[in-house]
Amino acid sequence: MDMGEHLSWTGGGTLTLWFSAFLPSELMTSFTCPHLTGNLSLVQSSNKSPVANLGDSQLLSCYLSTDGQTNRIQQMSVTWEKKGLSGVVYRYQDGAADLKDQNAEFKGRTQLFTDSLMTGNASLLLMSVRSSDQGEYTCSISSSDGGGSVSVNLRTGAFSAPTFSVSDSVLTAVASRWFPEPTVTWSDRDGNVMNGSTSLTPNQNGIFRVESSVQPVNISNTYTCRIENDLKTVVSEATITASGVSEKTFFINKASSRLSSSLLSFMTCFFCIYYLI
Repeated sequence: MDMGEHLSWTGGGTLTLWFSAFLPSELMTSFTCPHLTGNLSLVQSSNKSPVANLGDSQLLSCYLSTDGQTNRIQQMSVTWEKKGLSGVVYRYQDGAADLKDQNAEFKGRTQLFTDSLMTGNASLLLMSVRSSDQGEYTCSISSSDGGGSVSVNLRTGAFSAPTFSVSDSVLTAVASRWFPEPTVTWSDRDGNVMNGSTSLTPNQNGIFRVESSVQPVNISNTYTCRIENDLKTVVSEATITASGVSEKTFFINKASSRLSSSLLSFMTCFFCIYYLI
């Protein structure tokens, strides 16, 4: 499960912590601790620990939080940088992209949504994601309405949904690309774990082709195939029909170790404060 954290101060002197868990539907819970005051950066991210699929595009979220009364933000400057790398990932200032100091690794692979900058959206689109793109990014904003910075920890891997086939009471799942190396678990409709047979075949880039089968299976029954690694979990429900297999699949990001540690530390602090006031 991928848990994103959103920490903000509200005008009423309340500290609010939002957690979001990405399941088949998005769940959000808020915890408030009254009587605390302070100021945090106006720059925030809706996802501080995204997982990018190698070769695909990935959005790195960054936006300027305003009071909602500003229609158009003026004098907007944005700089994206990556920790440990010289130059910038992307820079926008004086109404145009300024890429003279852009690191060669990102040339032709980054984009801001310039039409949205005036509303505070400084999110970066990173295209054709590579394994070397993994790391910590910083988005810095300055504008007539304030500014600040936020860090986004990008993780990279490969993952794909499986396709299913059935023959002679054997149900087979094939997923074309996974990295890091995944595990596969099968279960029946009652949640009982079934013994499956799985093969992992790496290609020249070290990305695994996953093939897994389970038997015996019966028509009208539903079976769950769970493929997961350190970054991603894919859960597929496959129902055997007279004409083949019907399936539904959803993806779950896993929390980074740094994010899990941050959540644990904050919740410990949160409950300490709660019992002190």
